[in-house]
Amino acid sequence: MECSINQPDTNPDMLDLAVIVLNYKTPELVVDCLRSLDGQIDATNQGVVVVDNCSGDDSAAQIESTIESNGWGGWARVVRSPVNGGFAAGNNVGIKASHAKVYMLLNSDTIVRDGAIETLMRTLDEHREIGMLGPQLEWPDGKHQTSTFRYRTPITEMLYASNLGVLDRLFPNSVVARELHDFTTGIDWASFACMTIRREVIDSVGLLDEDYFMYFEDMAMCRKATNAGFVIAYQPEAHVVHLRGGSSPVKEQTKQRKRRPAYYYAARSHYLRTFYGTIGRILGNLLWMFGWMLGALRGRTGAVEHEWIDIWESPQHTVQTGDADE
Repeated sequence: MECSINQPDTNPDMLDLAVIVLNYKTPELVVDCLRSLDGQIDATNQGVVVVDNCSGDDSAAQIESTIESNGWGGWARVVRSPVNGGFAAGNNVGIKASHAKVYMLLNSDTIVRDGAIETLMRTLDEHREIGMLGPQLEWPDGKHQTSTFRYRTPITEMLYASNLGVLDRLFPNSVVARELHDFTTGIDWASFACMTIRREVIDSVGLLDEDYFMYFEDMAMCRKATNAGFVIAYQPEAHVVHLRGGSSPVKEQTKQRKRRPAYYYAARSHYLRTFYGTIGRILGNLLWMFGWMLGALRGRTGAVEHEWIDIWESPQHTVQTGDADE
């Protein structure tokens, strides 16, 4: 489906910060997110770009109307993507539509706590070695969300499928979730529900890989940045509420053990093939099958419906019509 044409940046001056918020049929969430940014964005050198990812409804108009009625036009604007190319592609539209020293990718289902923007920017100023910096994600009641991780590898596929704690203890460095509560540098990757990225990183490794329609693109970009010599860090003093699932059904489908969409497995396959080659992708799937069988013997696999088939999904990129916001 085609939508209206993208609007380029009309401000030639480089901003200190450009916040990119991706919308796909979630105007109420976007407005709540913008409301949390009100008072935290310095309109003289910071701005917010809301990318409507070809929603095909009146989302963009609703958001524009709210921006105007609240007087946010000095720091927020809407850019319409001509197509729904996915999470990575939508964020790339926002990055290309702005000109900044630092970009913040921010989910629509987030609420930025007071002081979070200032804390993240101050940390980047104080630690020039950091190329990408993530905040503490939390639930609305302030409880901690895991937002820092290790890379997925062929071995992690076995751990995922088995859902056996004994294997996690045997391969502790392959457990993807990494619980952190202190300022830490040199992590593998952090969630792109909220992530600040220096312009130098994008200039060096490029934009987000658009062959990921949704999921795995954050891990992949962090990995490319690390390989290029940039440091990924975590700042728990900056707090961002992540409603988690408000803009995508995949996490809820996983929780209920329902079948995930094909684009999830296409992204998984693309990730494994990119960083481990075709043999590594096949090995990851075989280890997944082995872990699945081990878990089945104990009656507690980590698999969802039809996953033993879906893991063989081709990594070929296909434009989707579903959600495109993590």
